[in-house]
Amino acid sequence: MNDPARFRSRIATEYDIPAITELMRASIAVNMRAFLSEPEIKAAQETMGVDRSLISDGTYFVIETDVDGETVMVACGGWGKRRTLYGGDHSPGRDDRLSNPATDAARIRAMYTHPDWIRQGLGTLLLERGEGAARNAGFKTIELGSTVPGRPLYEARGYEAYHIEHHTGANGERNTVIHMRKLL
Repeated sequence: MNDPARFRSRIATEYDIPAITELMRASIAVNMRAFLSEPEIKAAQETMGVDRSLISDGTYFVIETDVDGETVMVACGGWGKRRTLYGGDHSPGRDDRLSNPATDAARIRAMYTHPDWIRQGLGTLLLERGEGAARNAGFKTIELGSTVPGRPLYEARGYEAYHIEHHTGANGERNTVIHMRKLL
């Protein structure tokens, strides 16, 4: 991170949902372009979105900075203590049962950086916050469902792919989710 004192992280609240939603939309629309076609991005969007359980559990973070005297949300992401690996409130196949730290993995969830703020260490900051909190909660392993664009960051931070899942979007395009894990 160029200037770590420049950024502040905090636990997200319900009040943050509109700003989180806008940040997610911007991140998906722009940050995936180097890896996916526009139709592939559209298919990927079907499994992305706000997961209110992360916010109500107090496991979702926002990162902010000040720009011209205004506080701006520049990234968001967190960890989950529930079994759902990825997706928003609307995603099918959710499993909101609590995970057992002795036998289950925690989850890194819903990581997004605003396109104006990429390559400044914000993804790493969010991973460190989530991994630390999961470790403090007694988890020994952490897993995530990565997009194709997210995979390089997660591999650089020690995550290893163990399964690749493909979905077909409503537009007929493939959406790839890479299941990854790391020991804490």
